Amino acid sequence: MEALMELCDLIAQNPAQFADKLAWICGRCPQPESMLSGSPRVSRSQLNAILGVARFLSKCPNHSDHTPKLVVLEFLRSLPVSFNQSFWPQAFGKDSIALFFGDFLGYVSKATELSSDFATDVAGYMGEIMIGAVSDVSGDLGISRVFLTALSQCFPPILPSDADKLVSCLLDHFVSYVPNSPRELVSATPEALSSQSSPITANHYQLNESSSPGNEVSNISGSSSSAASRVADDAATTSSKGSLMNGGSIAWKSGVDQLVMNVGFNDGGGGGAAKYRQHIAFFEEESVENLEKQEIAFKLIGHILDKVPINPKLLEQVRRIAKEQLQSMSVFLKIRKRDWTEQGLLLKARINTKLSVFQAAARLKLKSFTYLDSDGKSSKRLLQVTLALLIDAAEACLLTAWRKLRICEELFSSLLAGIAQIAITRGGQLLRILLIRLKPLVLTTCAQADTWGSSQGAMFESVLKTTREIIEFGWGKDRSPVDTFITGLATSIRERNDYEEEDGKEKQAVPVVQLNVIRLLADLNVSINKTEVVDMILPLFIESLEEGDASTPGLLRLRLLDAISRMASLGFEKSYRETVVLMTRSYLSKLSSIGSAESKTLAREATTERVETLPAGFLMIASGLNSTKLRSDYRHRLLSLCSDVGLAAESKSGRSGADFLGPLLPAVAEICSDFDPTIDVEPSLLKLFRNLWFYIALFGLAPPVQKTQAPIKLVSTTLNSVGSMGAVALQAVGGPYLWNTQWASAVQRISQGTPPLVVSSVKWLEDELELNALHNPGSRRGSGNEKAAVTQRIALSAALGGRVEVAAMSTISGVKATYLLAVAFLEIIRFSSNGGILNGGPSLTASRSAFSCVFEYLKTPNLLPAVFQCLTAIVHRAFETAVLWLEDRIAETGNEAEIRESTLSAHACFLIKSMSQREEHIRDLSVNLLTQLRERFPQILWNSSCLDSMLFSVHNDSSSALVNDPAWIATIRSVYQRIVREWISISLSYAPCTSQGLLQDKLCKANTWQRGQPTTDVVSLLSEIRIGTGKNDYWTGTRTANIPAVMAAAAAASGANLKLTEAFNLEVLSTGGATVKCNHAGEIAGMRRLYNSLGGLEPGSAPTGFGVGLSLQRLKSGVFPQQPPPENESFNEILLTKFVRLLQRFVNIAEKGGEVDKSSFRETCSQATALLLSNLGSDSKSNVESFSQLLRLLCWCPAYISTPDAMETGVFIWTWLVSAAPELGSLVLAELVDAWLWTIDTKRGLFASEVRYSGPAAKLRPHLAPGEPEVKPEKDPVEQIIAHRLWLGFLIDRFEVVRHDSVEQLLLLGRLLQGTMKIPWNFSRHPAATGTFFTFMLLGLKFCSSQSQGNLQNFRTGLQLLEDRIYRSCLGWFAHEPEWYEVNIVNFAQSEAQSISVFVHHLLNDQVDASQLDSKGQGRENGSSLSDVKDQYHPVWGQMENYAVGKEKRKQLLLMLCLHETDRLEVWAQPVNSKETTSSRSKISSEKWIEYARTAFSVDPRIAFSLASRFPTNPSLKAEVTQLVQSHILEIRCIPEALPYFVTPKAVDENSTLLQQLPHWAACSITQALEFLTPSYKGHPRVMAYILRVLESYPPERVTFFMPQLVQALRYDEERLVEGYLLRAAYRSDVFAHILIWHLQGETCVPESGKEAVSLKNSSFQELLPIVRQRIIDGFTPKARDLFQREFDFFDQVTSISGVLFQIRKEERRAGIRRELEKIEMNGEDLYLPTAPSKLVRGIQVDSGIPLQSAAKVPIMITFNVVDRNGDPNDIKPQACIFKVGDDCRQDVLALQVISLLKDIFAAVGINLYLFPYGVLPTGAERGIIEVVPNTRSRSQMGETTDGGLYEIFQQDYGPVGSPSFEAARENFIISSAGYAVASLLLQPKDRHNGNLLFDNVGRLVHIDFGFILETSPGGNMRFESAHFKLSHEMTQLLDPSGMMKSDTWYQFVSLCVKGYLAARRHMDGIINTVLLMKDSGLPCFSRGDPIGNLRKRFRPEMSEREAANFMIRTCRDAYNKWTTTGYDLIQYLQQGIEK
Repeated sequence: MEALMELCDLIAQNPAQFADKLAWICGRCPQPESMLSGSPRVSRSQLNAILGVARFLSKCPNHSDHTPKLVVLEFLRSLPVSFNQSFWPQAFGKDSIALFFGDFLGYVSKATELSSDFATDVAGYMGEIMIGAVSDVSGDLGISRVFLTALSQCFPPILPSDADKLVSCLLDHFVSYVPNSPRELVSATPEALSSQSSPITANHYQLNESSSPGNEVSNISGSSSSAASRVADDAATTSSKGSLMNGGSIAWKSGVDQLVMNVGFNDGGGGGAAKYRQHIAFFEEESVENLEKQEIAFKLIGHILDKVPINPKLLEQVRRIAKEQLQSMSVFLKIRKRDWTEQGLLLKARINTKLSVFQAAARLKLKSFTYLDSDGKSSKRLLQVTLALLIDAAEACLLTAWRKLRICEELFSSLLAGIAQIAITRGGQLLRILLIRLKPLVLTTCAQADTWGSSQGAMFESVLKTTREIIEFGWGKDRSPVDTFITGLATSIRERNDYEEEDGKEKQAVPVVQLNVIRLLADLNVSINKTEVVDMILPLFIESLEEGDASTPGLLRLRLLDAISRMASLGFEKSYRETVVLMTRSYLSKLSSIGSAESKTLAREATTERVETLPAGFLMIASGLNSTKLRSDYRHRLLSLCSDVGLAAESKSGRSGADFLGPLLPAVAEICSDFDPTIDVEPSLLKLFRNLWFYIALFGLAPPVQKTQAPIKLVSTTLNSVGSMGAVALQAVGGPYLWNTQWASAVQRISQGTPPLVVSSVKWLEDELELNALHNPGSRRGSGNEKAAVTQRIALSAALGGRVEVAAMSTISGVKATYLLAVAFLEIIRFSSNGGILNGGPSLTASRSAFSCVFEYLKTPNLLPAVFQCLTAIVHRAFETAVLWLEDRIAETGNEAEIRESTLSAHACFLIKSMSQREEHIRDLSVNLLTQLRERFPQILWNSSCLDSMLFSVHNDSSSALVNDPAWIATIRSVYQRIVREWISISLSYAPCTSQGLLQDKLCKANTWQRGQPTTDVVSLLSEIRIGTGKNDYWTGTRTANIPAVMAAAAAASGANLKLTEAFNLEVLSTGGATVKCNHAGEIAGMRRLYNSLGGLEPGSAPTGFGVGLSLQRLKSGVFPQQPPPENESFNEILLTKFVRLLQRFVNIAEKGGEVDKSSFRETCSQATALLLSNLGSDSKSNVESFSQLLRLLCWCPAYISTPDAMETGVFIWTWLVSAAPELGSLVLAELVDAWLWTIDTKRGLFASEVRYSGPAAKLRPHLAPGEPEVKPEKDPVEQIIAHRLWLGFLIDRFEVVRHDSVEQLLLLGRLLQGTMKIPWNFSRHPAATGTFFTFMLLGLKFCSSQSQGNLQNFRTGLQLLEDRIYRSCLGWFAHEPEWYEVNIVNFAQSEAQSISVFVHHLLNDQVDASQLDSKGQGRENGSSLSDVKDQYHPVWGQMENYAVGKEKRKQLLLMLCLHETDRLEVWAQPVNSKETTSSRSKISSEKWIEYARTAFSVDPRIAFSLASRFPTNPSLKAEVTQLVQSHILEIRCIPEALPYFVTPKAVDENSTLLQQLPHWAACSITQALEFLTPSYKGHPRVMAYILRVLESYPPERVTFFMPQLVQALRYDEERLVEGYLLRAAYRSDVFAHILIWHLQGETCVPESGKEAVSLKNSSFQELLPIVRQRIIDGFTPKARDLFQREFDFFDQVTSISGVLFQIRKEERRAGIRRELEKIEMNGEDLYLPTAPSKLVRGIQVDSGIPLQSAAKVPIMITFNVVDRNGDPNDIKPQACIFKVGDDCRQDVLALQVISLLKDIFAAVGINLYLFPYGVLPTGAERGIIEVVPNTRSRSQMGETTDGGLYEIFQQDYGPVGSPSFEAARENFIISSAGYAVASLLLQPKDRHNGNLLFDNVGRLVHIDFGFILETSPGGNMRFESAHFKLSHEMTQLLDPSGMMKSDTWYQFVSLCVKGYLAARRHMDGIINTVLLMKDSGLPCFSRGDPIGNLRKRFRPEMSEREAANFMIRTCRDAYNKWTTTGYDLIQYLQQGIEK
C-alpha cells in the first residue's frame, strides 16, 4: 500500500514520463460494468488502486489524460452499492471501511479544490449519493453512517439544487423524528430557561422572562429592556451578599448540589424536582445511536451552508433546531453525575456523544448567520438572543461535573469562539451588552480552583483568548465599556471577605478567584501590550503591594509581584521604573532581616519571594526589555543591586552571600547578553562589574575551573569561621559545585558580556583601597586577615593550575588575591562557556575574541612581579580552556562546526594582530600561543581570515601607529616576516595546492586594493620560499609535500611547471598563476561592464545537457546567495551557455578519441571559473541551474578527458574554486567523488583493471606470460594513470585541509574510499601505477587514522573495516610478479620510489592501537570492535583465529614487501648509483621467511608466489611455498605460477598424485610449457597432456615463434603427442604448417664423410622428420595444398639459383642471377616471405641479384617487392634476402630468437633500447633464407671509404658535434649499443669483427652473424674476446666524450644497459627455457662446457636488483676499450682484411 502511494506521488511529479504506470494502476481499479452488476464485490488491491488514482488526482487534477478522472467518477457514482457489507472484501471491518472512506473523500475533496471542472463533475453525483446514504434502509446502516461520518470530515462540493433536499432529508431522518424533544419541556415553562441560565444571582435571571424561545423575534422588547436592566443591576450583582467576589468560596463550593433548587426556580413546591427528574428521563431515552446521527446531521448541514445557500424557511428551521439544542444544553450540563441511571463507561460514552452534538449544534447556529442581513433589526435581536444562549451555555460548561472532559473543554472553546464572532459583527453594537455578561463568565472561570498552576487549563486559555480578542476589537470601537470591564476586573482583587473581619476568626486563604484574576490581567496586558492598559492596572497592583493585603508575605503578594514583573517587561518606561524600584526595595528589605529575630518566624512565602518570585521577576524584565536606553538603565540598576547585596551579605558572613547574590545572577546574565564588553565602558559600570565578580569569587558562585576535581579539605566545619571564605573559594575552584546549576550557567553567560576588570591605569595600591571597601576581613576578624589571605592564595594557585606557587604570592594581599581569583574565574569561564567569544555583532571577528580582554591586564604598567606572573598564568589557563573547548567539539557538523571554526579563526586572527603590540611580552606571548594553536588545529593555516591577517595586518597596523617609531616598526616587521615564512612553509608542507591557491587569491585581491608597499613586501617574502619533496628547512619528518603526487598537483595548482630537479623543488609564489586568475577575473568584469553599458543583448538559447548523465540535484541549493540586476542575469545566461557548450565540445572530442587542445581547454576552464566566482555574491535563482551545470562540468571535464594536461587544468581550477570560495568546497568535492567513482565504473587510469592495460604482462603474452594475447588498448594507460596521480594529489591536499574542520567533506572522502576499496581487484596492474596506487592507499590509511582525532570516532568499526580493505588491496598489489616499466617523464621513477617510501614511513609511524583508544573510552561503536574478533569470520580476511595477531603479521609482511619494492624502484630510478642500499636492511631469519610465506598464502596464494619470485634463491621461502602448494593444491588450480612447485622432475620420477591436478590447471606461458618438454620430465603423460592443452589454447601463429623448439621436442616424443599437436596446429594454420615444414627440412642432415655416424636417438629423429612432413602435406585441404605448392616452388626456384651459379665464373654470376630470376614467375598474390609471413611478395627486382663471397657455396642476395599483409596493399617496399646453400642457419635462428624475446621485453617495459632481430629461416639441410637489415653498411665497409674512426664518420655523415642531427645519431648509437650490450652479455656472441657490425642510416648499431655464441668462439674456442660485449675505442669516443666514463652520455649508456639487464632478469626462466630445448639439437654452441648453466649464471639470480645493477655497471666498465677487443680487430684485419 505504501509503495503504491509512493508510486502515485512519483507519477504525479512527472505524469507524462510514467503514463504507462498510471494506466496500469487505473486498470487495477474496479471496472464500471462490474460495479453495476447485481452484487459487486471489490478486492483489497482494487481499493488500493482506486485510492492511488484519487491520490494522484489530488496532486495532479488537470492531467491531460482523463482516464483517472473517469475511473474515480465511476467509482464515486457507484458508492451507494458500497453501503452493503457484501461489497467489501472479507474480513474488511468497519474501521477499515472508515479509513478507506476518509482517505478517498479526502483525496477527492482536495482534487475538487484544485480543479473546477472536476468539482462540477463530483457535485453532480454527491447529492444523490448523500441522500442514498441518509435514507438507506436496505443496506447496512452502519456502513452508510461510516460514510456520512467520513463525509462530515471531508465534504466535496454539491449542486445548489441539491442543498434543500439534502437538508430536508437530514432533518427528517436524523433530527425531526426524535420523539419527546426537550424543546416542548422548555417552551412550556419559559421561566425555567432563565431560571436555569445561571446560579450567580437571582435578579440576573429576570432578563428572559418575557422572551419565549419559540417566538424570539416577537418578544425582543422584553429582552432589550432586560439588557438595559442588567447594566443597572451590575453594581448590585457585585455587592450582594451572595456575590462571587466575597462569597464565592462558599457559593461555588455547593453550587452543584443546589442545581435542583435552581432548576425549579423556587416555585414553592416540589415541581422543580419533578421537572429535573423529567429532564433526566428524557435525556436517557435518547439512544447514543440517535445522538451520533444528530451530530452527523448538524455537521453535514454546516458543510452545506458553507458551500451553497438554502431556502430561507428551511434555514429558519435549522436555526430553531440549533437554538433548541443550545437551550437544552444548560439543563443537560447541570444534571448531577449520581442522578443518571447509567454509570461508568456507558454514561461517559453518552455524555461525550451528547456534548459532541451540542458542539456541532453551536457551530451550526453560528454558520446559520452566514446569510443574515447584517443591517436588519431582526438580525440584531436574533444575535442578542444567541449571545445570551451562548453565554448561558458557557457558564453551564464551567459548572458541570463533566468540565474536565476534553469534549467539554472543546465545547466551551467553541462557545467562546461564537461569542467573540458575534461581538465583532454589526460594528460592535453588542459590545456593551457582551462585556456586562462577559465579566461574570470571566470571574466564574477564575473561580475554578484547578485553573491555577503551571498550566491554567483549556477553559482558562479559551477565556483569555476570547477576552483578548474582544478587548482588542473594542479598543478601536468603544473604549468606555472596555475600560469599565478592565477596571472592574482589576478592582475585584481588592475585595475583602466579610467573614475575615469578624473577631475571633482565623484568617482564611486567599480566594482562588483573586489569584487567577491577577494572572488573567497580567496575561491580558502581555498579549494586548498597550501602555494605557498597563497604566490602568499597575497602580492598583502596586497599591495592593504597598498598603493592601499584599503588603505582607503571602500567596497574593507573590502573584502580584509576578504580575507587575510581566507588565514591566513590556518596556513602558513609567511602569518599568515604578516596578523596578519596588522590586529592588523589596529584595534589599529581605536581606536586611537576615540574622534578626524576625527572620526565624518569617512565613514560607517570604522565602519564596526572595528566592523565586523576585529573581524570576528580575529575569522576566531583563528578557522583555528591548529599548537600548532601558536595558542600559536596568543593567546599571541590577549590577548596583548585586553590589549592594554582596556588600551587605559579606558583612553578615555565612552562606547568605551566595544565597542572596545567586538568585540575581540569571537576570544579570540576561541583561548582559547583548552588552558588548569591547566598547568603552563607563568607569562606574566597570566598577560594578568588578564588584560583581569579586563577590562571585568570594562566595564561590563560579563554576569549577580546574581540569580535574580535587578533594578539598575544608579549613573549618563552621561556615561562619574566618577561613571558611577561603575554603569556599577553594571549593569553587576544584568543585563540586555547591549551588543551583542555573547560577553556574548564568555566571558563564555573564562572562561573555563582562569587560576586562581593569578599573584604572593608576597604581594597584589605589585600586586596592577600593577592594578593601568591598572585603576587609581583618577589620572585622582581627588575626583572621592573614589566614584569609593564605586560603585565597591557595585557591588562586589552584585556579591557575599550579603555574604559580603559593609561596610566590606572598606579596599579594588577601583582597588582591580575591581580585585575581575573580579575574581568573572570569577569563577562564569566558572560554569554557562558549569558546571565548564575547557578546557583539553577528560576525565572529578578531575583536570578539576573549583574548582581547585577557591581554588587557598585561598592558597595565608597573605590575608587581607576582601579579604579572599570575596574570600571565591566567592567560595560559584561558588558552588551555579554549583549546579544550575546541577539541571537545571536533566531531560537530553543520552550524555547530561553523561556530567552532569561526571561534578558532577569531582567536587566531587576534593573536596574529597582537604580534604588533608595543609590549614585548605581549608579542612573545602572542607568538607562543599562536604556535600552539596552529599545532593543535592546523586548519587555521588555510583559514582565509587568518591568512589575511598574517599577510597584511602588520602593514596596516604599523602604518597607522600613533607613534612613528622606526625601530619598533622594524622589530614588528621582522617578527611578522619570520612568522609568515614559518606559517606559509608549514601550510605548504601539509597542503601545497590549497596554500598556493589561497596565496594567489590574496595577491589578486591585494592588487585590486592597490596596496603598494605591503603587497610588494609580501610578494618579495613569498618569492623566497621553496618547497619540495627533498629536505626542507621549515619542517622535519615526512609531510604531505613529500608525496610526489601532491607536489605534481601543487605544480599544476600554481599554474607553473614542476622544476625538473632532483629535489622536486617548487616556487611557492607562482606569479604566473596569480596573474592568469587576475586577468580572467578582469576579463569577466570588463565584459559585464561593457554589456551593461550597452544595455544588454539578446540572450542566447538555453544550454544543452551534459552527456555524462548524472544528477545535479545536490548543486541546486544555497550556492549563490545575492540577487544581481536583470542585466547581469542576461549577461550570465549568455556566457553560461557559451561556456557550457565549449566544455561539452571538449568532452565530445575526447569521447570520439580526438585530442583536446591543451591551451584552449585551459583558457576556457579558467574563464568559466572566473565567471562562476564572480557570481557568488548574488542570490539570483534564475541561473542557479546553469551555474550548477557549469560547476559540474568544471569538475567532470578533466576527469572525463583523463589526460595529464587536462588534469593539470582541473587541479588548477579546482584549487582556484575551493581557495577563492571555501563554501564551494563540499560541492566541488562531492562532484569530484562522483567523477572518481565513475572512473572506477568505466575502468579508467588507476582502475583500468583489464589485462590489456596491465603493461608488460599483457604485451608479453603468451610467450613469456600466461594468458591469451590481448588487444592493444586504444589509449595509453600510463597517461590516464598520471592524470589520476595528479587528481589524487589534489584529493590528499584537500584531505589535509578538511580533516580537522569538516566532517561533511571527510565523509565525502570516506565515500570515495569505500567505493574504491569495495573490490580489491579494481586497480590497474600496470607497473606505472605503483606510486599512484600506494599514494591512494596512503590517503586511505591517513583517513582511517582520523578515528584517533575524534572527528570520526562514531565510525570506528567502519574505519577499521576500511583499513582492513586497504591492507588487503596493498597486499593484493603484490599478488603479481614484480615488473619494470619506463615512463618517459623526468624523475618519474624516482617519484614512484618515493611514493612507496612515504607509504612505508606512514606504516612504520602509524602506531595508533585500537586498545589504546578503548582505554580512553573513545572510538567504540555499539560496544564492539573488530579487534575483539576471535575465531570468527571476517568480511575481508575470512576465517581467522586472532584478529590482532593476524593484523600485525600482515602489516609486517606488507612492510617487507614495500621496502623491497622501494629498493627495486630506487635501482630503476638511479641505475648508475652503485651505492648498496639493501645492506642496511636487517637480515631476515628463516623462521621469519616461513611466517611471511604462510601469511602471504593465507591472504592470497599468488602473493606467496610473487614473494618467491622476488627472492628466487631463498631456500627456506621456496621450501615453505612448495609445502603450501602441495597442501592446498585444490585451491590454486587457477594460478599457473604454482606449476614449478609441484611439476618437477622428482614428481615425474615418483609419479606424484599431485600431477593428477594438471588437467584442471590454468594455462601457463609457452616458455614455461617448453621446459616441461625437456627430457627431464620424460614425457610424462599427464605433463604432456597439460602442455599440449596449453599450446592448443593459443593461436598457432603465436606458437610459430618457437617452432625450432617444438621440432626438437620430437626427439623425445615417444608417445607421438607432440607430433599430434603439430599436425593439428598445421591443419589450423597454413603459415604454421609451412614454417614447420621448413624447419623439419632444416633439421634433415646427411653425415658427411669422415664424421661419426649419428647416434641412434638422432637417427630415429631423422627418420621421423620426413614422415611428419608428409603427414602434414597429406592433411592439407586442396586450397592449402595449392598454396603450399606455389609457396615452396617459388622459393625453391630462388634458392636453386645458388647451385646454378656455382658452375659459372665469378664475373658472370650477377648476369646469371638476372637470367634465372627472369625465368621465375609469380603464381598468385598470397605468396609471402618465409622469414616474415606478414610480408606478401608482389614481385622480384630482377636487377637486384648479387652473388656474395663464400668459401665453398655461392650465396645470393635478392630484393623482393613486398607489402604488409594487414596494411595498405599499394604501399610496396623492398626487402632484400640472402639465400644460403651449404651453411647451417639454425644457430642464428636461436640467437635471434633470444634477441627477439629481449626486444619484446624492452618494448613491453618501455625501455628505449634498439635491437633488430632480422629474420632467418632454415629451409633445408644447410640451406636457409636470411633477411638483410635494410639501409645498413658494415663497419668494415665504412672504413673502406673513410679514414678515421666512428667519431669522425658520424661527423661526416651527420654534421658537427652538438648539431641536432649528430646528437640524434649519437642517441641512436647509444640505445642500440646498450641493447646489444645486454644481448651480448647473455648470448656471448664472438667473432665480433667490424664485418659483423652494421650501422644503419640513422646511426644505430646492428649485430649480425651469430656463428659463435654461448660457449663457442673462433680459433678453436680460444676465447680471445674476453669482454662480454664489444666496446672498442672508437665506440667509446661516441659514448663517452670525456674518455673517463664520467660524461652524461656514458651514464645514459650504462643506465640503459642496467635497465635492459634488469628487465631481462625478470624473464630469465623464459629465455633459458627457449635455449634449453635446443640443447640436443647438435648446434655448435652446445658442443662444449655447460652453456645452460653459464647462461643462468650470467643472469645472476642470486643477486638483488642493486647488486645486479652494479654487476652490469662493472661489466660495462670492463668492456670499455678492452685491449682484447682491439687485438681481435687487428687479427681480423691482418687475416681477413677486415677494416678495423
